[in-house]
Amino acid sequence: MFSYFKKRYVVPVLAGSFLFVGVSFQQDFFEIAKQLEIFTTMFKTVNQNYVDEVNPGEMMDKAIKSMLADLDPYTNYFNEQDVVRFKINSSGEYTGIGAMISRKEGRLIIVEPYKNFPADKAGLKAGDEIVQIGDVNLVDFKEDAGTLLRGAKNTKVDIKYKRQGKLLSAQIVLDEVDVKAVPFYSMLSDKTTGYIVLSQFNAKASSEVKEALLKLKTDGATKIVLDLRGNPGGLLHEAVNICNLFVPQNEIIVTTKSKNEKHNNTYKTQKAPIDLDIPLAVLVDGKSASASEIVAGALQDLDRAVIVGARSFGKGLVQRPLDLSYGTQVKVTISRYYTPSGRCIQALDYSHKDKNGKATRTEAKNYNAFKTKKGRTVYDGGGIQPDIEMEEAKQSSIAAALVKGDGIFNFATEYYYKNPNLGTKIPTVTDQDFTNFKAFLKKENFQLDTETEVALKNTLAVAKKEKIDESIATEYQQLLAALQRTEEKALDKNKEEIKNLLLDEIIKRYQYREGLYQYYTTSNPEITKASSILNNTVEYNKILKN
Repeated sequence: MFSYFKKRYVVPVLAGSFLFVGVSFQQDFFEIAKQLEIFTTMFKTVNQNYVDEVNPGEMMDKAIKSMLADLDPYTNYFNEQDVVRFKINSSGEYTGIGAMISRKEGRLIIVEPYKNFPADKAGLKAGDEIVQIGDVNLVDFKEDAGTLLRGAKNTKVDIKYKRQGKLLSAQIVLDEVDVKAVPFYSMLSDKTTGYIVLSQFNAKASSEVKEALLKLKTDGATKIVLDLRGNPGGLLHEAVNICNLFVPQNEIIVTTKSKNEKHNNTYKTQKAPIDLDIPLAVLVDGKSASASEIVAGALQDLDRAVIVGARSFGKGLVQRPLDLSYGTQVKVTISRYYTPSGRCIQALDYSHKDKNGKATRTEAKNYNAFKTKKGRTVYDGGGIQPDIEMEEAKQSSIAAALVKGDGIFNFATEYYYKNPNLGTKIPTVTDQDFTNFKAFLKKENFQLDTETEVALKNTLAVAKKEKIDESIATEYQQLLAALQRTEEKALDKNKEEIKNLLLDEIIKRYQYREGLYQYYTTSNPEITKASSILNNTVEYNKILKN
């Protein structure tokens, strides 16, 4: 009887399920084919009939990029030029000038020259504005000027740049630039705690962390602080390998989940660990993202490390570059990251947007609870919430606006040239310096452009379009003045935070990034707190429930 029903009942259900999948697939395929036909017909019709000459390549480029922008910030299309221009060598090596540069409002600025690399050897400093490369005047150059600073090793590039109002010349000799994943490591002042900075997850990240760990253990380290602050992430397998240094083989570190089953994966440690028992603290902040959050989240869920700092960024979307025709490429978000306890790292939900078109964020009251390996309660909600949260690790909105608008950066440039002889001496940012900073902002007519101020300016722009700006001019100026007074108070309220940001930037001008990290080993509150916890066995074990 059982066999009979098995044939009469179960088989039709299976057949029905295959029929359902087949129909669903056909419907999806038909809808895609239908929309493609509509778009192709429209694109051809417009190009053939529009009153003026149009560039089909530019139109298509804008159409595709606008379409993808509605999904999330990480799904991007790269045309042929983009692929050549932006292809990243994940090995961490490239040939160039060895400096961080930015282009804002058409100006190419040296943000940070790396010590002993070509830009540094040529005498370039942070704040220098490159205005000409070879025979190319950058005022008229609309493409990516960074491409003009790349080439074969030993290529000589003549440049002109502005510094403090003066026009200067230099010749840069291009060389191989090896970007370190671990730019700094050392023993802390207690002589028993090792400190490792991991700034990115390139192909050498785990090998460099391993090298630093073994060297510090040889130097007497019996505890480790791993600094992931400001680390934007990188290669997933390197995050797994770094966890593997501290956790056993065959341990689940992260899973990825997607609507497409082929993108559902579980990533486990593959090797024997270096040290299962050394006490470990991991530092994170609001700029620790992606692979950084995988490491912090896994080590937290496995009760292997105490996490210190501020909630991490919350970038839990996985991208994969896919080749298209004619040398183009699309980077597509294919899945989401989940920590070993099952927490989703992603903070913003791009599939659900508010009335202004912004992705929604889960409110704290709606966070879900999860359990670590030893039963500790942890929560999702996006990013990794530290075991020890510190106000010093959080960035206020006013400080974020100062950093984004280069207020901190530009003041540090002026400070450097007014105080050229500090050398290796750690400067002190005094209350008078803070007063000078506020005066500098006024002199430069610096716009803080906080969210509220931007919204107010947008309101005025709309009012001008509707030709009602004159009728609300008085009220607008009153509101703007009130807002600026509030911002002035916010500057004073966050004085210590801003002074610390100024000091960090100023130290880099004299002693490069290595000098900043060296300063951190004795003076950074997050490192001090982490070291304190590691040196208190009772407190450390209590946090991890050992």
